[in-house]
Amino acid sequence: MQTVPHIGTLYVVATPIGNLEDMTFRAVRILQMVDTIAAEDTRHTGKLLQHFQIATPQISYHEHNRQQRIPELVDLLKQGKSIALVSDAGMPLISDPGYELVRACISAEIPIVPIPGASAAITALSASGLSTDRFVFEGFLPAKGSGRKERLEALQTESRTIILYESPHRLRQTLQDLADVLGEDRQLVLARELTKLHEEFWRGTIAEAILAYSQREPQGEFTLALAGLQLEKPNFSEETLKSELQQLLGQGISRSQASRQLAKATSLPRRLIYQLALSLPVVEI
Repeated sequence: MQTVPHIGTLYVVATPIGNLEDMTFRAVRILQMVDTIAAEDTRHTGKLLQHFQIATPQISYHEHNRQQRIPELVDLLKQGKSIALVSDAGMPLISDPGYELVRACISAEIPIVPIPGASAAITALSASGLSTDRFVFEGFLPAKGSGRKERLEALQTESRTIILYESPHRLRQTLQDLADVLGEDRQLVLARELTKLHEEFWRGTIAEAILAYSQREPQGEFTLALAGLQLEKPNFSEETLKSELQQLLGQGISRSQASRQLAKATSLPRRLIYQLALSLPVVEI
């Protein structure tokens, strides 16, 4: 087991999203032993450090000073200093600053070690009751304008479970936009105050959520989980498939090409369709 941080290493350290008991032993140890902690908000992180009796000095690293800070942090790492990157809550880089710093460290061949922990997206998904086999994380939607519209429209045909973050003052508008684009009947889970005393999961349709939150004031940060688009797969009979194949073969294309085209159109396995194609007589033109 590693007892001290490696010199010249960037540690990407997860912190609790609410409940301080979710802080891992490893995270505490790394924060105690690195040379510097790069924090999104040093005052906020200072409270966490005080709780766990961590005296490591901090340096601010956030959205507005990252261009100035990245060269400074990379230079410290090149000098052999170890740095822990933390955000205000959860895993850094997940809808939080840090991506550009990690990329800069990779370019400079500086080792990067993730220290995993709590994440609001995964926490909400795990208790949502929606499909967890395949999901997509969208974070915060653009606040307004064409970027917001394009992002929402891109989600119309998304079949995976969709995870979004939203602030309380934008929740009602986001619910209405989701209803307009995805439809009012889409299943939705609203998770708020995750891991905290007043943690809540609300489940229903988008329309029901709009009604519910027209009668109550949204409070706390929200994680939204939406069911993906459920498409009913047509039931293609063998005779129907053979008829379609014969029409394609009649156009002079090969069995392989015809099978590929029909597989794409029906979402059926190409190998299955190709076997049917082999059973058909050669079409002479």
